[in-house]
Amino acid sequence: MLVREKFSHRLFNKIPKDSFSQFLANDKLSLSILFLSMIVGILAGLIATYFELAVHFVSESRTEWLVGSITSLVPLWLAAFLISAGLALIGYYLVHRFAPEAAGSGIPEIEGAMDNIRPVRWWRVLPVKFIGGMGALGSGMVLGREGPTVQMGGAVGRMVSDVFRVKNDDTRHSLLAAGAAGGLAAAFNAPLAGIMFVLEEMRPQFRYSFISVRSVIIAAVSANIVYRVINGQQAVITLPQYSAPELRSLLFFLLLGILFGAFGVLFNKLITLSQDLFVRIHHNLRHRYLLTGSLLGGCFGLTLLYIPELTGGGIGLIPSVAMGEYTTGILLLLFLGRIVTTLLCFGSGAPGGIFAPMLALGTLFGYAFGLIVQSWFPELNIEPGMFAIAGMGALFAATVRAPITGILLVIEMTNNYYTRST
Repeated sequence: MLVREKFSHRLFNKIPKDSFSQFLANDKLSLSILFLSMIVGILAGLIATYFELAVHFVSESRTEWLVGSITSLVPLWLAAFLISAGLALIGYYLVHRFAPEAAGSGIPEIEGAMDNIRPVRWWRVLPVKFIGGMGALGSGMVLGREGPTVQMGGAVGRMVSDVFRVKNDDTRHSLLAAGAAGGLAAAFNAPLAGIMFVLEEMRPQFRYSFISVRSVIIAAVSANIVYRVINGQQAVITLPQYSAPELRSLLFFLLLGILFGAFGVLFNKLITLSQDLFVRIHHNLRHRYLLTGSLLGGCFGLTLLYIPELTGGGIGLIPSVAMGEYTTGILLLLFLGRIVTTLLCFGSGAPGGIFAPMLALGTLFGYAFGLIVQSWFPELNIEPGMFAIAGMGALFAATVRAPITGILLVIEMTNNYYTRST
């Protein structure tokens, strides 16, 4: 008994006296980081959700102006051109004048900040990206809102770090990544995709640790809850539930994936070429930059009148395509047309994303491919809509190189968590 007491006494003396206080301090630190992550998620969700509502408001107001009294003063086509050119001008001017880092999707800026090679000037990025994005997307240009929301979400993460005077570099990194996840989760009503986007697509920059992963999860879930409270819990894209395909037809899904894999490589190269082309045109001179952007926005105002399928982010186009409202030939023409319009808009440096236009491209070609397979092999009972859904995920995976994120994104956006029994 005496020996056991001596051993216990020696063991207790070997333990540092402040070990328990350090443990409690670390635990409190973890809780504080998670609490800040929740704040980041809520703010990112609010900004992303109201950004979507603001873009819809601008788009609807643009339509009201066209059908209202303005057409009594000038022809309809001229009014469409002037209104869209003016909206685009707002976006281009704010970006070039106040925050050049807000051009494009903004996701590379967040990745650079996670590598500590790019500053996050949240005080200018947030208003410029929000208002400039309203103008660019509201003009009818082929841009998505997910890029802006990811950048604004990351900016919110850095803002919270500065407001609460967070000095620890790992904590600041975690909050930045958490904001990016929250921005994507709220943009597409897809919390799992928002989490996986940071863990997979940003894997070279993300610092994997237990606390950082938990921060990303909490922020994405918090942002999505905010989105659902404001916008409801319905899926972003309404599509029918499809039966499981026959095993013999899986070969065609493999072929579709190979085609999109090759196209994804080409598409990424075309994006780089288009960006270089616009730089050669305006040479980053403000008057040439604004003139180029305004003319481009005005042209999309005209396109909106006569071929609306070639304008906008494309999320609204996906349900009509998947419901079989277009023939194979029209689908392929729209696919080629939207490739051009996507390259023009995104390459110009307008404040907008490219994920939504890519999902639309995947749907167009996927459904056209499904119609071709259905006509050639009627005995397989193939539903072309399944190829449309597969095409969305395939093109996203091929271009972004994040296959798991693409799968989760399509599942959550379309609410296709299951297939009905055959």
